[in-house]
Amino acid sequence: MIDKEAMNYPPHIALIGAGIAGLSCATALQRAGLEVSLFDKSRSPGGRMSTRRGDDWQCDHGAQYFTARHPAFRAEVERWQQAGVAGVWAPRLSMFDGDSPEEREPTVERFVGMPTMTAPARYLASTLAVHARTNIQQFRPQAHGWQVFSAEQGWLETRFAAVLLAVPSPQAVPLLQQAAPDLAALASSAVMRGCWALMLRFAAPVDLPFDAAFVNRGPLRWLARNSSKPGRSGEETWLLHACADWSEAHLEEDSESVAVALLSAFGQLGGPAPQEWTVHRWRYADTEPALHEGCAWRPDIGLGLCGDWLNGGKVEGAWRSGRTLAEQVLQSFARC
Repeated sequence: MIDKEAMNYPPHIALIGAGIAGLSCATALQRAGLEVSLFDKSRSPGGRMSTRRGDDWQCDHGAQYFTARHPAFRAEVERWQQAGVAGVWAPRLSMFDGDSPEEREPTVERFVGMPTMTAPARYLASTLAVHARTNIQQFRPQAHGWQVFSAEQGWLETRFAAVLLAVPSPQAVPLLQQAAPDLAALASSAVMRGCWALMLRFAAPVDLPFDAAFVNRGPLRWLARNSSKPGRSGEETWLLHACADWSEAHLEEDSESVAVALLSAFGQLGGPAPQEWTVHRWRYADTEPALHEGCAWRPDIGLGLCGDWLNGGKVEGAWRSGRTLAEQVLQSFARC
């Protein structure tokens, strides 16, 4: 077990990954009085709750919306709404099973970040010690905790009471292979799939009878009029997501050929040619099937895992996974 007497108190936790899972976990730990250093190799927090911006345009190109079913997450989303960083999105929704769209009545309440999908993540990160553009490549046990190594700074002097990973499973495996082979094996069992995203910009509103559509044919899986989401401004933008099978089969292709294929598929559904387009490849977009462990925590050595891939997928799964890991960590330190 963690030796409270052998370390400084309150414990200092290293948390790698500033997506929603990591932000949720860090927030709960900090509220309970622990010190948390949150590291992320990206320039800003949010992970797949991400928005691309340009001159007079923006487009959510990762997570498109989120639902809130569990009471704890519903309460969190209400907090985000009160802070003005989330709102309800009620798009005109269609389904393509054939050539023509069939209108669908919304069966769930959909939320989005405001004014961009990154807003809830930035809101959570605003009270945390986030070290952006910091790529943690390894960590090693020391006499009283863990030491971490970043590509930018080498071995950090801080000794951490625990190291928690909130990263996609393939990125967790190499970090854990020596320190915790059992956790590495758990991460290896999760198969994450890629997704190509195509952002389209138009000079005028697109004349289509829907704001969002699920597609069950060809390379596309999802279309969305990003401009229909609350709080958005600038030019009309649309987001196309390719389906997982097509994305995996074309994961290493160049962006030009991917764009040509997806634009052709969009055109077959009635979409016009855009004024401009931008491609993004999500190498680790979802998990099929997602695990249902919730999280993983080794109190004997002070290593843990959280993420949507451990908790059924989606934004809600990520947030709840981070919160569950924080609860287990806090229980361990309380027993020390």
